[in-house]
Amino acid sequence: MMTGVRHRGLFAIPVTPFTEDGALDEASLRRVIAFCIEAGTHGIVTPVNASEFTTLTPEERRTVIRIAVEETERAGAKDRVPVVAGVCARTTPEAVEYARFAQDTGADAVISMPAYDPPLDEQGSFDFFAALAGAVDVPIYIQNHERVGGPSTPGAPMSPELLAQLCREIDDVRYIKEESLNTGQKIVRTRDLAGDACHGIMGGKAGRYVLDEYRRGACGTMPACESADVHAQIWNALDAGRHADARRLFTQLLPLLNYEAQYGTAVYKEVMYRRRIIASPYKRLTGLSLDRYDHEELDVILDELSPLFTVKTPTRRP
Repeated sequence: MMTGVRHRGLFAIPVTPFTEDGALDEASLRRVIAFCIEAGTHGIVTPVNASEFTTLTPEERRTVIRIAVEETERAGAKDRVPVVAGVCARTTPEAVEYARFAQDTGADAVISMPAYDPPLDEQGSFDFFAALAGAVDVPIYIQNHERVGGPSTPGAPMSPELLAQLCREIDDVRYIKEESLNTGQKIVRTRDLAGDACHGIMGGKAGRYVLDEYRRGACGTMPACESADVHAQIWNALDAGRHADARRLFTQLLPLLNYEAQYGTAVYKEVMYRRRIIASPYKRLTGLSLDRYDHEELDVILDELSPLFTVKTPTRRP
């Protein structure tokens, strides 16, 4: 378990692969984790929204966390690629149980939205993160997520004032993933209010606003993993002060990010399937699926983007 090193960089979210009949595909999941590490990610975050966590059974969630830790260790990356385990759940006791499991399994941190059945008010959210902190000794990420349309995923935004209070008053609440509305301005406001009590704020939303977030002091970004090798190049360019290079790379990635904004998990998984990392693009979440016109557009997008892929695999065609 990593200690003492502050988290920074591209923290990729692996998709959760399923077989064609909808079962958890452990072999493909191991390839996804290996892909993330080879792609140059600085951390791995799972299972969360892009991992379809709301569709997983408790045992499947534990399996996903265990495999993420095992494969990171197998790759010899445990000292440089922290595993952040998603522990969000309907109730506080469930989240606490997942957090304890994650720590015992070797995860380096945990991440969660407040329990969501029923949704919690500000005091309930404070009590939720206090309960997590009382159960584990690893750093805790607050996921500040706001659901806007799309699949039925939990998420109710918290104010910068509440986020800062959580960091200041609860030991081990040290990081934030900010992906509610007006992300950039909230990053600035929360950093100002929390001061050194917050070790870092990462952006979300598939990395679509990473250039602005970096300028505002974000310590990283947490997108889904299908283009992790390109996202890693963008972040590394920013951190090296090569902002023009980062913007050029981002512009080349943007058509894919725009398409993902419309279809979400369907695109994440289709890209991973075409890159031969997962055996099937099957998804459990309801929502839009890709038709033949979408596949044709994705053909063009990937043909233009693929020269930037550093993890080389023969590309499938639908």
